[in-house]
Amino acid sequence: MDYVCKHNGQEQSCIQLVPIFCGLNRRQMAEVENITYSKSFRKGEMIYMAGEEGDKLYIIHKGRVKITRVSETGREQTLRVLGPGDFMGELSLFVNGLLMDNAQAVEDTEVCIVDGERLKALMMKYPTIAVKVLEEMGARLGRAENLIENLGLYSVEARIARTLLDLADDEGKVVLNLSKQDLASHIGMAQETLSRKLSYFQDMGWIKLEGRRKIIILDKDSLTSLT
Repeated sequence: MDYVCKHNGQEQSCIQLVPIFCGLNRRQMAEVENITYSKSFRKGEMIYMAGEEGDKLYIIHKGRVKITRVSETGREQTLRVLGPGDFMGELSLFVNGLLMDNAQAVEDTEVCIVDGERLKALMMKYPTIAVKVLEEMGARLGRAENLIENLGLYSVEARIARTLLDLADDEGKVVLNLSKQDLASHIGMAQETLSRKLSYFQDMGWIKLEGRRKIIILDKDSLTSLT
């Protein structure tokens, strides 16, 4: 069979980019593309909001999207930041109801939108799609459980240290793909607390702050000892 998810040096279509469709051949991929349309969003624009009908699958082609949830007290919690090839709104494919999260473009973004009802019909026809969606949902559940564990078991310093160690590359460099406000929200603290603790880490010689988005880990052992 002629599968089309391998990168050939040319720009991939939205459907080719997302992993859940990589088990399809060209004919099957065309069936998905026939129920898909593209829409662009400017930085800061809402793609969807909690309370709206959840009847679509959203795939990021270009740009980045922040997924958040707002508590009854109005506090916003950043759940994750997604980039090209990631998808959102998948719960609507299995549970009829309203969306519970907000999706906001954090930079100019292009999204492919797949009709949910027609995609469910294709899932019956090609079970590989459903299996891969469920695999991704399972992975996200695991990450959510880890976050809940971190919030309940670890101190502020430990959560920051664990986050930096997880985000760092082999050279100890961290390049944030979200603002410090969103990072703070994601790990369960105020932005002021995060900034203060990062400054403390720098004063201790454990890290070096470079600009607003770059952090260099200088003393991995000390950070590890906090966790």
